[in-house]
Amino acid sequence: MSSIESKNVDHAELAKFSALASKWWDPNSEFRPLHEINPLRLNWIDERVDLKDKRVLDVGCGGGILAESMARRGADVLGIDLADKSLKVAELHKLETGVNNVNYRCVSAERLALEEQSTFDVVTCLEMLEHVPDPAQTIQACADLCKPGGWLFFSTINRNPKSFVFAIVGAEYVLNLLPKGTHEYKKFIKPSELAQYARQSKLDFSEIIGLVYNPLTKVYRLARDTDVNYMVACRKSL
Repeated sequence: MSSIESKNVDHAELAKFSALASKWWDPNSEFRPLHEINPLRLNWIDERVDLKDKRVLDVGCGGGILAESMARRGADVLGIDLADKSLKVAELHKLETGVNNVNYRCVSAERLALEEQSTFDVVTCLEMLEHVPDPAQTIQACADLCKPGGWLFFSTINRNPKSFVFAIVGAEYVLNLLPKGTHEYKKFIKPSELAQYARQSKLDFSEIIGLVYNPLTKVYRLARDTDVNYMVACRKSL
């Protein structure tokens, strides 16, 4: 592991997700929220870029839930992660389902950017920025990997009192939607901060949308409310 990427890896976070690796594709497990929001985020991305025949990189792919679903839409997908156990689960699920246009590598975005600069039409990095020490560095690596004029999609959690109550107290301790300790409040990222990181990486901040959960109906939906979970679409300057 290079000195660059080793500085931007939280090994406790990797261990946390590695311990849950076998449950990635169980829709009733700790990853249930990811399964439930995946159609929403997949459609939102596909509506903006038309994934068919695009070369796509999914950074922090985990067990491959988003990566495989984008491949099913006709994209040529590479999923990368540093949690080797999660990648093995992704590879196994690929073999079981026969989705051949998705591949996986155990490599960081920073390392891959040294090999494949400006080669991907679309780069996605969802539910990952709040788990790395330096999100700006990750965003820069994603920008380096994307072709000029290409699209990048990020998702994370806002940092404010409401997000603390909903994303940590509510999701982890009251509703048990996520394992306790999944998130650290100090690592949450305000949209203004993410926009600044994007500008520093010469990305145009195009669109923002919120992901809202109704605890009564137990349904997620896209909304203008970005107080807690949100996604952004950016475009790399030509």
